[in-house]
Amino acid sequence: MDDIVKAAMAKWPNVPNCFGWLGLDARGNWYMRDDRVQAAGAFPASKGSLLRHEKLIDFIQRNYAPDDEGQWYFQNGPQRVYVELEATPWIWRLQPDGRVLSHTGVLVHVQDSLLDETGKLYLVTDLGIGLVHSADMVQAADLVDARLWSPQGVLAADLPTRGRFVRSPQPPHAKKPA
Repeated sequence: MDDIVKAAMAKWPNVPNCFGWLGLDARGNWYMRDDRVQAAGAFPASKGSLLRHEKLIDFIQRNYAPDDEGQWYFQNGPQRVYVELEATPWIWRLQPDGRVLSHTGVLVHVQDSLLDETGKLYLVTDLGIGLVHSADMVQAADLVDARLWSPQGVLAADLPTRGRFVRSPQPPHAKKPA
């Protein structure tokens, strides 16, 4: 986490969290979702505006983490901006030399592979479960054919429980007075 973010958190410890305003799609792209977009429907059916500003994307990715409930967020100064996930919290990019990088650029080590009922390939790594980017499926198929990966079957609906993540974080419910 950036030092400037840590300083802002210390200075303003009680800033409310933000829900619904940021989305991560199945290709590792970030989307800003204003009130109008949120009112139009859930992510990813209503995606919002694709973020293209490289420094903003880098800032988000450096400050991207899960809370104790598996809800992923971007720590924006003192405020947590919770992320709507189309698929998983990580999108893996396969490199020509065989390395696997997260959509945030972190090198990971593959521990297992999973294949869902629709043919999507997921990797279990030291960072957690993530979806293999669709543009990398030919290379992934070559790794499966070479028996470097042996995907086990999984239901897509079971991934959040298995990977301990929440696709659509929600604010805690206010307690009603007794």
